[in-house]
Amino acid sequence: GKVTIVVYYMSYKTRERGITIFSKQARVTFQGRKMTLLDTPGHVDFSAEMERTLLCLDYGILVISGADGVQGHTKTLWRLLAGYQIPVFLFINKMDLSDRQQEELMAELQRELSDGCQNFSAAHDAQWMENIAMCEEELLNHFLAEGALDEETLAAHVQGRKIFPCFFGTALRDEGVRELLDGMEQYLPEPPWDADGAFGARVFKISRDDAGNRLSWVRLTGGRLQVKEVLDTGGEEPEKVNQIRLYSGTKYEAVDQVCAGDVCALPGLTA
Repeated sequence: GKVTIVVYYMSYKTRERGITIFSKQARVTFQGRKMTLLDTPGHVDFSAEMERTLLCLDYGILVISGADGVQGHTKTLWRLLAGYQIPVFLFINKMDLSDRQQEELMAELQRELSDGCQNFSAAHDAQWMENIAMCEEELLNHFLAEGALDEETLAAHVQGRKIFPCFFGTALRDEGVRELLDGMEQYLPEPPWDADGAFGARVFKISRDDAGNRLSWVRLTGGRLQVKEVLDTGGEEPEKVNQIRLYSGTKYEAVDQVCAGDVCALPGLTA
């Protein structure tokens, strides 16, 4: 299956020091699942760039500094994600630079964001299940009836924005990243993309490549798109798709076809 995930980095760093200003794309495969990561600005000064991407997402990853905790711009992004009803995973980063314990940070996340923020880095024992069950009535009833919370139930509540899995680590040292990826693989239900249905796509960004060619970035919401197909783009005349690019970083692969769930760039379209 294919999943598109946005990554929001909470940072006040300058552009020279690495702040993300324009969304970038990476394609990865983990445990047989194909994922498209869209790294977008997390800073509110670039919220328009970020918000355009929201319509194309299956899930979001909110990256928060363990040293700084929940700040004003974190809450702004949280409200936007809630407004678009996007399920969210949280990665509390830079724990090597933080003198705060996981318990203290979890209390802050639950107080400032949602009671549904739960520590998935903790041991998955009976006490962990009970803590999660206490955050939502339906989960509590299930736990009391069954004595446990199965993976399918947890995944459904992540999808329904009742649970927001939180993972702790230090990305620079590759600490906690594998646990985040394992959790995403375990608790991300497959999106219901229909590659055999009617064609549909949503443009979320216009940019230029190194040669100055105009790129229309689209997420296919249904059906398939092939090279040489003619599209009604809303201009005076239909336009032919001369190339389809699948980007990962600055490099791309030209392909003959994409289908529902894919994120691609189409060069040369004018409308």
